Amino acid sequence: MTHTSQNQAGPFKAACIQVNATNDMAANIAAATKLTRDAVASGASFVLMPENVSMMEWGRDNITAKAMPESEHAALKAFRALAQELRIWLHCGSLAIKLPDGKIANRTYVVTPEGNVAAKYDKIHMFDVDLGGGEKYVESAVFNAGKQAVTVDLPWGRLGLSICYDLRFAHLYRHLAQVGADFLTIPAAFTQLTGEAHWHVLQRARAIETGCFVLSPAQTGTHAGGRKTYGHSLIINPWGEVLADAGTEPGFITATIDPAEVASARGRVPAITKDTGFAPAIAPAAAAQ
Repeated sequence: MTHTSQNQAGPFKAACIQVNATNDMAANIAAATKLTRDAVASGASFVLMPENVSMMEWGRDNITAKAMPESEHAALKAFRALAQELRIWLHCGSLAIKLPDGKIANRTYVVTPEGNVAAKYDKIHMFDVDLGGGEKYVESAVFNAGKQAVTVDLPWGRLGLSICYDLRFAHLYRHLAQVGADFLTIPAAFTQLTGEAHWHVLQRARAIETGCFVLSPAQTGTHAGGRKTYGHSLIINPWGEVLADAGTEPGFITATIDPAEVASARGRVPAITKDTGFAPAIAPAAAAQ
């Protein structure tokens, strides 16, 4: 578990941008940059981007060919410069990062108003699923799974990092909350099928279970290879109420975030602070009568 520290509570405006990324990195960077500028013009001081914000490519060879080492990644360079120019905290969704051993990480970055990388996180849970009807994903064939949970302290409180499929693993978010996260971010490229079934209910559940704000920027529309993503970027308060929903078109959403609501929600239902971590023994199955 890693985290960095910098804390002074107070309300702020957050924005989640929603994009329909293609396999053209330069065009994707330009689209995300414009939406970030628009969000800041609306008053946002913290902007969050979706998973795969700089590239929605299809196929292992294509993804591998366009992944870049961290030190050379065009999107990371552009987004660091953008955060510094706009003097904002910027969450860079996730980027395909080529590792020294030739493997690829699906990695998120949090950048300070000075353009420095404050934290990075590699997606832990790989999207290896067979949804039926020919829709199958084997993310582990392309990406190297992360092994460490990460938090970072913003000026307003602590942020817990995750990416997309992590959403389905509630223990990760409970752990992030127990080590002090006030806000959770879940940048995603959720499929149309699973999004319609599970996106909203799982997002609200993570907020309710942890007493955290949840900020989840998302991909939307049709991408390379015919992949369809669900959209509906969300900002949810610690009581599980949806403060903003981006629908299915590219754009951005904003909401005013008051960190005091975290303590209020946890005070009303202290599921995190009262959790002892006790795991009850499982009794043997009763014999059939």
